[in-house]
Amino acid sequence: MEEIKIKYPQQTETINEDYLFKIIVLGDCAVGKSNILSKFCKNVFNKSSKSTIGVELFTKFYKYDNKIIKVNIWDTAGQERFTSMITTYYKGAKGALLVYDITRENTFKNIDIWLKELISINSDKISLVLIGNKSDLSLLRKVQKSEAQLKAAKYKIKFYETSALDSYNINQAFEDLIKDIYIKTKNNFYKDDDNNINNKHHGGFDLNKQMNNKKKEDDSFCGCNF
Repeated sequence: MEEIKIKYPQQTETINEDYLFKIIVLGDCAVGKSNILSKFCKNVFNKSSKSTIGVELFTKFYKYDNKIIKVNIWDTAGQERFTSMITTYYKGAKGALLVYDITRENTFKNIDIWLKELISINSDKISLVLIGNKSDLSLLRKVQKSEAQLKAAKYKIKFYETSALDSYNINQAFEDLIKDIYIKTKNNFYKDDDNNINNKHHGGFDLNKQMNNKKKEDDSFCGCNF
């Protein structure tokens, strides 16, 4: 997968993508969702990262299989008081990362709640990856890797333990998710669902343009390669 480097935000307006994929990152507060995205998009880890208020958008561009892919990745707040607002962002998502903190057992148990809510609003066709974050804190581990592997097997999804601090498995998790969405889209797996939402091209829902959220988009562009 070839990197499309974005040197300045206005450059994105000249890129005519073939596919637009929407991905959301879900999980309890303080499991490291924002730092996972910051590491993936900007190669930055912020030790003093504050909880996300509402949602934040990151955008990336790729060239893959001779196609241009635009990926909008939405970081969501884990606080209960934002739940009603955040669920509106579930619609049209083609993929999701379900994130828990390996040092906090309750965040792992709550993955079932996040997933149930997501599927009830979106679709059971959505591509999923289970993420056990903060693997660098293994000495404080409360959730065994085998437990997470069983949960992933139960839901028939991929599982990675990651560390936003040292970049462990961050790229691999996103790569697998994006590639899975691409293959499903290419094979018309989402066709019935796509007939019920406003789509651009084949790949998904351009919520960014509908929300006219240009400022956040301009602050968060980057390219990458697999």
